[in-house]
Amino acid sequence: MEDLLYKVAITLIPSVGPVTTRNLVSYCGGVRAVFEARRRELLKIPGVGPLTAENIINQNVLGQAEEELRFLEDNGIQALFYLDESYPRRLRHYPDSPAVLYYKGQANLNAERIVAIVGTRRPSIHGIHTCEELVEGLKPYGVVIISGLAYGIDITAHRRCLNLGIPTIGVLGHGLRRIYPPQHRQVALGMVQNGGLLSEYPSHTLPDREHFPMRNRIIAGLCDALIVVETRRKGGSMISAHIANDYNKDVFAVPGRIKDTCSEGCNHLIKIHKAALAESAADVAYIMRWEEPGNQKAIQQQLFVELTEAEKIVVDLLNQYEAIGIDQLSGALQLANSQMASLLLELEFKGIVRALPGKRYVLV
Repeated sequence: MEDLLYKVAITLIPSVGPVTTRNLVSYCGGVRAVFEARRRELLKIPGVGPLTAENIINQNVLGQAEEELRFLEDNGIQALFYLDESYPRRLRHYPDSPAVLYYKGQANLNAERIVAIVGTRRPSIHGIHTCEELVEGLKPYGVVIISGLAYGIDITAHRRCLNLGIPTIGVLGHGLRRIYPPQHRQVALGMVQNGGLLSEYPSHTLPDREHFPMRNRIIAGLCDALIVVETRRKGGSMISAHIANDYNKDVFAVPGRIKDTCSEGCNHLIKIHKAALAESAADVAYIMRWEEPGNQKAIQQQLFVELTEAEKIVVDLLNQYEAIGIDQLSGALQLANSQMASLLLELEFKGIVRALPGKRYVLV
């Protein structure tokens, strides 16, 4: 509990974001050591100026952290620090991912398949029906579905998940002391039992406008595939799609009629090759190379028999990460990059791994 106090406290230091937090912990050798460091030591750390160093030394945030921990304990909320085993592995390697996540719920944040569904706050009837059909079509693939609990497509996806018994997680732009918008409170309470609520913000944080674009990076980073259902050319859904592309995620967009303002963002993403066209959940599963759980297990077992020892080691490593670079794989197996590239190519031919931009690889 004492370590957790410092983990929460470090995120409460004014003007200290995720990158500076990681620098502080790395340079000092631990989160508690940050608060035990001397001024001259702190000032040597990138991103730490005199004001930040003073805030750390004064330790004013420790009292706030104690209050936060009491709220977490009273309400069954987990605080997940980026170095903790329980922290979502899909987010861990992004330098701008939150240092602490607050989570209340039952769904597995490291589930095998996580899909984000986002879209306009003012969907058409067609958009609502399409969203519901997508959720229903994804159910056989054993997915967890995430969104932002906002009006429109977000809440449509969450509600349909609850109706079908699909785990669904809402990523919030405020603290867990409240639900915004308040009209979605009952849905949120249901999600805690069959999914969860996730936020990077301490409990007292208000739903200020600037928080919502920030939470979109969590939605984009936490998913394997992001589906956009109706959006204009500008807005939160487009931000999520662009971040997901930057994170090398698979992005899908539901096409719409030409000059339909509800679909202009989706059509644009498809046109500039920033999203694959998705008319149904089957399209998503096909591109993601997903089989229904029983079939996938049988296929993997059949292929595994044919693997060499080196290939088995690569598959084991890829099982531990969402995506891994060729340099990391080469180092782990002590092979030259050219040898590793040949090995990975063979695994691609066997349909076991898939290459991502930036010489990174994932299991199919």
